[in-house]
Amino acid sequence: MPDHAIRGIIGYTITPFDDDGRLDLPALDLTIDRMIDAGVHAIAPLGSTGEGAYLTEDEWTAVAERSVRTINGRVPVVVSVSDLTTAGAVRRAKAAESFGADAVMVLPTSYWKLQEEEIVAHYQAVGKAVGVPVMLYNNHAVSGIDMSVDLILRIVEAVDNVTMVKESTGDIQRMHQIHLRTDGQIPFYNGSNPLALEAFAAGATGWCTAAANLIAGHNIQLYEAACEGRLLDARASFYRQLPLLDFILKGGLPKTIKAGLDIAGVPVGAPRLPVQPLADPARAKLTEILTALH
Repeated sequence: MPDHAIRGIIGYTITPFDDDGRLDLPALDLTIDRMIDAGVHAIAPLGSTGEGAYLTEDEWTAVAERSVRTINGRVPVVVSVSDLTTAGAVRRAKAAESFGADAVMVLPTSYWKLQEEEIVAHYQAVGKAVGVPVMLYNNHAVSGIDMSVDLILRIVEAVDNVTMVKESTGDIQRMHQIHLRTDGQIPFYNGSNPLALEAFAAGATGWCTAAANLIAGHNIQLYEAACEGRLLDARASFYRQLPLLDFILKGGLPKTIKAGLDIAGVPVGAPRLPVQPLADPARAKLTEILTALH
């Protein structure tokens, strides 16, 4: 496994807005500090939870730069640079590297259905543009592209600095196959919250989760128990947090995580339209779940 592999809990940030819908960078600082103080092993801004797809280019740049500066080397930072076009992803990857990101994450997104050759070329362009490691992100639910294990390994072979894979399809067999077919040499990360226990059993190097904004301690307990082979403890930890993991997945990450932070006394504003804030009945349920966990 590469020495630069990031291990453990990778916390996904939200992007805070003020009451007028503008970026609230001091609130971003606070949410990052909360996760680092809670012990997460890395931070990943501007993914799906961070509403990266809904930001202007200037906003994206401001959040990427501020995130790296606020983290300030305390933990590794993986900036999501996904964009609808290859040129956009390359531009963002170069910017993230210039700010000091330790790695970039790339989710290929499409309007037209992409052929495998086009997806490989997309990753080759990003990989060629930067010197930092690239995390391949597979999540057909938000990208419209479902990369098979064959395609993922083809990209890894074709692009030297694609050295990590985040698997979010919810199919544990994908993780088993990546592990088996690479002899455990390609770090892979769980991106499907309800699969956390199974993913660690399958050999996942880490867990990319927005839940770290709300229950980082529980996430870390599960990771540590799994690493130490304490199956009963890992299982108990997982089932304690499963109600929240299910809730945020089904409710939508930006709205549920922002509501959870607000419940915790950390106002970060509403999601950007067309995503709307969590409705009152769901907010009451979230409050109940968080109270039980704390």
